[in-house]
Amino acid sequence: MDLPESSNPDPGHGWTGDQIDRIIANLLRLGLVLSAAVVVAGAAIYLARHGGQTVTYRVFRRNAPDFRLVENIFQAGARFRGRGFIMAGLVLLIATPVARVAFSVLAFLRRRDHVFAAVTIFVLCVLLFSIFWLGLR
Repeated sequence: MDLPESSNPDPGHGWTGDQIDRIIANLLRLGLVLSAAVVVAGAAIYLARHGGQTVTYRVFRRNAPDFRLVENIFQAGARFRGRGFIMAGLVLLIATPVARVAFSVLAFLRRRDHVFAAVTIFVLCVLLFSIFWLGLR
């Protein structure tokens, strides 16, 4: 959601479009790097513990049901389980664009652009609904 300069009714308030773009770029970059680091750490832990095991491809095994809840994922990561770290990294990766939309709401409100803020709040609600309500089924 690039912010058009003309959408700011009062240019004396809030951030400029360039400042917002830089903050969003840094937010996305930080989320990607952090999630990648957590996934790589989880892969290293997983391979250190299970790298020598033989894999049987005849039987498909789903993820353990305890990894369906975010709390369980972070608890497994806190116990230094490799799959918990990997799943936590994926949760962080999914949370990154959600954080970007949430920041956009704040930026629009700070710029006093209530129309774009309302639309972005709607988008944020749809994202959160799809993650927390539809994702739990």
